[in-house]
Amino acid sequence: MNDLERLYRDHGPALLAYLRRRFAGRQVAEDLLQETFVQALRTFDGLAQAASPRAWLFAIARHVGLSAQRRRRETTLSPETAAALPQPARQADERVERMRLAIARLPDAQRESLELRLRDELSYEEIAEVTGAPVGTVRSRLHHAVRGLREMLEREGAD
Repeated sequence: MNDLERLYRDHGPALLAYLRRRFAGRQVAEDLLQETFVQALRTFDGLAQAASPRAWLFAIARHVGLSAQRRRRETTLSPETAAALPQPARQADERVERMRLAIARLPDAQRESLELRLRDELSYEEIAEVTGAPVGTVRSRLHHAVRGLREMLEREGAD
């Protein structure tokens, strides 16, 4: 098995989940995943300088997704619009729903760093590589995200 096949086997499912959440539904995400590995093949020499293969692939996937989004001139949903969308019929745990809405209100950079840390289980160093931000900035974004969530949830609890 070659290196690219191994990377696909090891990281493809996590990348697909990330692309689906961040950029589009299943079909578009599958196309983006395919483009991610095409770009990975084109720039395979970059893997040698990467802190981790996983972070290298996430960075490529992020770039591919953002490029596709720009080409389609899609706009991301504002937290207000996302909150106004119909919710699934089943009753979600109120605390989880409050947290989801609070996360949606975070600034984009904080929300992206938090999602990469919690959902995709990337290290601070990997998040830095994916986003192109210094590790200290990633730490700061995560710190401010957690503090902001705590403040939002405490405010809502007081209301």
